[in-house]
Amino acid sequence: MVVFCGIDWAEGHHDIALVDQTGALIAKQRIEESVAGFAALTEMLAAAGDSPECPVPVAIETPRGLLVAALLATGRPVYAINPMAVARYRERISVARSKSDHADAMALANILRTDAHLHRQLPGDSDLARSITVLARAHQDAIWRRGSRTNELRSLLREYYPAFLNAFAGRRGVSPLATSDARALLAIAPTPAIGAKLSRTRIAAALRRGGRQRGITATTDQLHAALRTPHLRQPDLVEQAMGRQALALLAALDTECRNVDELGLALTDAFSQHPDYAIITSFPGLGDHTGAKILAELGDDRTRFADARAVKAYAGSAPVTRASGRSLVVSHRRIKNNRLAATGFIWAFASIAHNEPANTLYRRRRNHGDRHNAALRHLFNRMLGQLHHCLQTNQPYNPTNAWPTPPTQTPETLAA
Repeated sequence: MVVFCGIDWAEGHHDIALVDQTGALIAKQRIEESVAGFAALTEMLAAAGDSPECPVPVAIETPRGLLVAALLATGRPVYAINPMAVARYRERISVARSKSDHADAMALANILRTDAHLHRQLPGDSDLARSITVLARAHQDAIWRRGSRTNELRSLLREYYPAFLNAFAGRRGVSPLATSDARALLAIAPTPAIGAKLSRTRIAAALRRGGRQRGITATTDQLHAALRTPHLRQPDLVEQAMGRQALALLAALDTECRNVDELGLALTDAFSQHPDYAIITSFPGLGDHTGAKILAELGDDRTRFADARAVKAYAGSAPVTRASGRSLVVSHRRIKNNRLAATGFIWAFASIAHNEPANTLYRRRRNHGDRHNAALRHLFNRMLGQLHHCLQTNQPYNPTNAWPTPPTQTPETLAA
């Protein structure tokens, strides 16, 4: 007898439903997320005919959590079904709009029974790959939070301290306010009144505390002059209050900057131990952090994607076609893995500066009429297919194979 399991996930408890190939309910139970609860679930599955040779597939509404990790550890197929898909399925079988945890568990089990081929099984990634995923996403979240804290601080400084913003304007790389120089100086001069009285000695000492080792004298002179430039001022009490607020925002920004650095080191260390490290970093534009984030979203389960087209659709780099009657629209995908798409944008942007064929493709797309983002997405689409091929065949990046020389254009071939 073929059995399907549906689990309605909740924070405090989980509802289990088992159905057979006809959709008839075999068993149901509510369990807690504990060792005893998981033991009850395995006993329930074993009683329904679960075995290592023919494990019962499980459908659940989340791809993460302790219960999902325990199910994956048993080696059984687990399907994460989007809650919106469950809601649409519920409307197919009921017009009363009734809802219950048990009914949702039944719906999940029946989705597997009828439409399992339309849903992707959770990949069987290695523990190392899953740890890289945790670190890569935490590192990316810390970068996004750092940007948010920087923008909050900049908005505040614009209201009362334009001299400080001008002192660090025009610097490349990370946002100027997130640099160690800016954070060290703002910590000792949170208001224009204090900043205008700073001596060169105190500025130089702050720069050294921030970690600067070269160019201290020139940077000190520049900052000293910028902070003494006359600007419009807030009333003294208002300025002091804003200075207190700036110090509070600075403390949050310092925390996020440390998080970015520490998580980045941990991510690099974990990624360097993975067998795919050499293949991924052999591609131009992929360093330790971007390469780790690519691996984090793709995983190391070689059977996860059927082909390169599936990978490109998952990343959102492949266009989507909507055809109906005489209407035909080709546009970029909006439903995608946003983290992979964001990393792909950085990868493509870095590759055009380090790889001549990639730069040529980008320029050709721009001349064809693509905007900057569309041209980068097209380039990412091309390189992602190359990466998928190299991972499947276990070979590093080869520029000759990746960018074969196009055939010479003759009048005959152009006419054809």
